[in-house]
Amino acid sequence: MPLLIRNATLDGRAVDCLIDGGVYTAISPSLDAPHGAEVLDAGGDYIVPPFFNAHTHIPMNLFRGLADDIPLMPWLKEHIWPAEAKLTAADIRRGARLAIDEMVRSGTVFFNDMYWHAGEVVEAAAEGGLRAAVGPCLVDEAPGVLATRSLEDLEDTRRRHAALPPEARRRIHLAYAPHAVYTVSGKSLEWIARRARDDDAFLHVHASETKVEFDDCLAAHGMTPVAWLDKCGALGPKTILAHCVWLTDGDRELIAERGCTISHQPCSNAKLCSGAFDYRAAVERAGCRLAIGTDGCASNNNLSMFDEMKFAALNAKAASGDPSCGKAADIFRAATRGGAEAFGLDGGRIAVGALGDALLIRRDAAQMTPCTNLVSNLVYAADTSCVAAVVCDGKVLFTA
Repeated sequence: MPLLIRNATLDGRAVDCLIDGGVYTAISPSLDAPHGAEVLDAGGDYIVPPFFNAHTHIPMNLFRGLADDIPLMPWLKEHIWPAEAKLTAADIRRGARLAIDEMVRSGTVFFNDMYWHAGEVVEAAAEGGLRAAVGPCLVDEAPGVLATRSLEDLEDTRRRHAALPPEARRRIHLAYAPHAVYTVSGKSLEWIARRARDDDAFLHVHASETKVEFDDCLAAHGMTPVAWLDKCGALGPKTILAHCVWLTDGDRELIAERGCTISHQPCSNAKLCSGAFDYRAAVERAGCRLAIGTDGCASNNNLSMFDEMKFAALNAKAASGDPSCGKAADIFRAATRGGAEAFGLDGGRIAVGALGDALLIRRDAAQMTPCTNLVSNLVYAADTSCVAAVVCDGKVLFTA
């Protein structure tokens, strides 16, 4: 069914936007509604690209507030991993649905997820109407031997994805998601990288998140985590590297050369004191591709991309000592079009031919007044209360 969004404000002018077949087919000051079209009256609200969350563990919504104010490795080993061991597939499905509701209400139409029982996440995304890239979390049970649980999860996820209706399979992609260099051996990373290449799939991995990870990899392999991933064949244009806090100049050059995308999680990095991502060195100097993610709710503690944008911009300025670093327009692009491009999607823009996704922002919201600069308001002032409506693939998922 076509969707006509009437009376939206785009780049300072009133427009109607027609979405048909999942893409924008017309944008004009006045459009007639096709026969049988759904009509959404924007009432003059701003229409902007919605968010693409490039790194999540959405079932971890169930762990919100479980183990706050604790360093990463004790947080993982003493609290999160023991709690995860008790989760059932049904628990993960409930956590995923709660997270999807939270993301939709805060303007997100795509998420890139790594977790156990990933088939539950695939089906939850299909039911929720979002776009997604989903990969089961792959870990070793012994050096060079992927855990039986990981392999079973991988096959179950593929089976569930294949059983989805065609419309849902078009929105939801499968990924390979090795957890990290300290939980997956080189032999297993090589196997995963080959499988990802053979399937033309995305590879999603934590990389250089902490100083401990960085130092341990140097000690074990004589190279940084990014260099080790490259040696194992895991770097390429379809690789998403989560965090990348501890990078050398050589790492940044390698990431840029291989065409990988860095997913930046400033709130999680700050909360766990993992370190400060060097935006200037990675993006402005090395030219690395950048997207933004929220991480999971156990380490954030929400899924608001508005928060991530503001933290990303402010952290770039604080780390560089330059208030011109991390400009609002660049950060907004990373949270929208940057995430879409990382996954080969023509999204994150409001234009004829682009994916039929939209975020309507209330013009009457206090945080949007005055609107001297819309993008600056979105990055520095807006929050989830400013969301008036969310559209994904030409379907209205939420109206306030």
